[in-house]
Amino acid sequence: PAWLGQFRSQHPDVTIHLQVHNSTQVFDRVAGRTCDVGFVESPSVPRPLKSLTVARDRLVVVVHPTHPWARRRKALSVAELAMTPLLAREPGSGTRTTLDVALQEYDRAAPLLELGSAAAIRTSVLAGVGPAVMSTLAVAEQVEAGELKVIDVEGLDLDRVLRAAWRGPRQLDGPAGELVRLVRRVGIDR
Repeated sequence: PAWLGQFRSQHPDVTIHLQVHNSTQVFDRVAGRTCDVGFVESPSVPRPLKSLTVARDRLVVVVHPTHPWARRRKALSVAELAMTPLLAREPGSGTRTTLDVALQEYDRAAPLLELGSAAAIRTSVLAGVGPAVMSTLAVAEQVEAGELKVIDVEGLDLDRVLRAAWRGPRQLDGPAGELVRLVRRVGIDR
């Protein structure tokens, strides 16, 4: 992401090790002091970890342009979405947790496929495998290029916050604290 490059240019002496994990794995690594700070999209952060909102995001339903939903004129109902097998992240991912909470009062279809990364889900939707619920940040380029279509769902709020999480004092200090403040200032991009 651009903010990592910006941080690196401001702090050339700081070594950054970026790893991609689901929210549960990030919490485990931060709690176990394997990393100084993690960025998650989970609805909550477990104690004793501290957190700070750094950006906002929205999940959207996306399909390949040839999917039948792409030709719909009417918004999808929440019940229709819940009954549809979706390409889904694995349990423990913030995206999966957000969707599970939003649809908890509905009968749900089993996932069409469970995949371990947003990139794998995006690639599968692009290949026409099926619909998915994804971050607008993860699919912005493909939607803009017409490679994916966003499907409106009536009455479903999938807004979420992106958080930095860390262990230790309330205020995060040092390079990790500076990184969090930078991300909060510039926002998260693709």
